[in-house]
Amino acid sequence: MDIAVTDHLLSTTRAVRRRLDLERPVGRDVILDCLRLAVQAPTGGNKQAWRWLVVDDPGVRADVAEIYGRRTLAVIDRRYPHLKDPQTRRVYEGARYLATVLARVPVLIVPCVQGRPDDPGAPHPAAFYGSIFPAIWSLQLALRSRRMGSVLTTPFTGEDERRYAEILRLPATMTPVALLPVAYTIGDEFKPARRPPIETITRWNGWTDRPEKDLP
Repeated sequence: MDIAVTDHLLSTTRAVRRRLDLERPVGRDVILDCLRLAVQAPTGGNKQAWRWLVVDDPGVRADVAEIYGRRTLAVIDRRYPHLKDPQTRRVYEGARYLATVLARVPVLIVPCVQGRPDDPGAPHPAAFYGSIFPAIWSLQLALRSRRMGSVLTTPFTGEDERRYAEILRLPATMTPVALLPVAYTIGDEFKPARRPPIETITRWNGWTDRPEKDLP
């Protein structure tokens, strides 16, 4: 195993919004290849309860984008004037751009979980959602390795979930978890993101008031 290649993949799989190629088609075969890798992710209790809805029909994408854009732009417009951090402002600007072009993104993927978190006997939310997110991340890594980009969005809340479910013809027994716009990327010059030094956010063998870097 080439550690350098693996580390590069892990550290440069970014949330891609502005650099999605809206003109280049994405074939179904490559999406299926990525999903085959995604479902190799570990699952809690050996229960493969995830299901995948792939949307490449322009009409369905447009209907999804209408709901997504209206709600997302309202949230951004309300929060953006109060943001002080330049990096956070850029993220919101990218989110605004995505909301305006979502209908043109070649593929939308909706990861789902069988069942409902409020069903009688449903597992704790951590267990209910615990298997889908490793699979989503594996999917995003597989996409990145094929020069495609994606971004994890979670629009399925409140009344919007019902409207999405109608458009996507989701059965009542299915829980949509996320919406991933997928496209080839414009360029491939992705870099590691700015993050706090790991020594400042790591504790060992119990929680102390001081992070690892300050301990003797």
